[in-house]
Amino acid sequence: MNKHALRSDGILLSTALIWGFAFVAQRVGMEYLGPFLFNGVRFALGCLVLLPLIAIPKRGRSPLSWELDSGGRKAAVRGSLLAGMLLFGGASLQQAGIVYTTAGKAGFITGLYVVIVPFLGLFWRQRTNAGTWTGAVLAAAGLYFLSVTEQLTISSGDFLVFIGAFFFAGHVIAIGWLSPRMDSLRLACIQYAACSLFSLIAAAFVETASLENLRGALPAILYGGVMSVGVAYTLQVVAQRSAHPAHAAIILSLESVFAALGGWLLLKEILSFRQFLGCVLMLSGMLISQLWVYLIEGRSLKGG
Repeated sequence: MNKHALRSDGILLSTALIWGFAFVAQRVGMEYLGPFLFNGVRFALGCLVLLPLIAIPKRGRSPLSWELDSGGRKAAVRGSLLAGMLLFGGASLQQAGIVYTTAGKAGFITGLYVVIVPFLGLFWRQRTNAGTWTGAVLAAAGLYFLSVTEQLTISSGDFLVFIGAFFFAGHVIAIGWLSPRMDSLRLACIQYAACSLFSLIAAAFVETASLENLRGALPAILYGGVMSVGVAYTLQVVAQRSAHPAHAAIILSLESVFAALGGWLLLKEILSFRQFLGCVLMLSGMLISQLWVYLIEGRSLKGG
């Protein structure tokens, strides 16, 4: 592995670590604020973190240039707003669900979007492979052991996070379509602003909060907004310019592992053997669905 690939993998590992421990921050934040207000503030902070990066001119071009005609700009804005709406749906369900489940379980269930994305692609007649089906079976078995009790019941928190994973999968598909058509930082900033706006509007109707509650949640909000949304996203963009896709898939999947680790270290959350087995099966399913073409179909895994 060359020096550039090693550096990229290190940055991606830092990204996964930040995102994983963000589940702990989200869990703590729910002790003070409702899910909509928490998300509204943290995504607003994330948007503000990205604004200075957007203002930096690229290759002598004005930072205000969209490199698109007026019709293209309108389509890009509409697409970014759609991405923000999907992000709002996923983040809201995740944040509401995490009140009734653990940070570790929420991390693994959210990670199911990796498996869900290829199946949503079938609606657009995108081809899938045996790895997707194998990963889905393992992930489904893992979800059963992690969340379904011996009485065949599932907690409301796990269910909300699971539904949120479908919104995150739709968000991934939307970003995949938009990314080649506009600057990635501008896309991120608009979708974060949209998600924040939708969240704050919802909070105004269904939640109440005091300055004391906001102060209590401030550390969690700062971590969730500045570190998880702003810093980690920027690190991901920098790393994936030179990282091999297979390396990125493996390392970013560790987000769920770090969520469980953070829950254990900071919140004293403990997984039973049944739940631990579910986590192992789910992580295996995520990795197989992403890496099948490299491990089975013979594409190169060499970095660089």
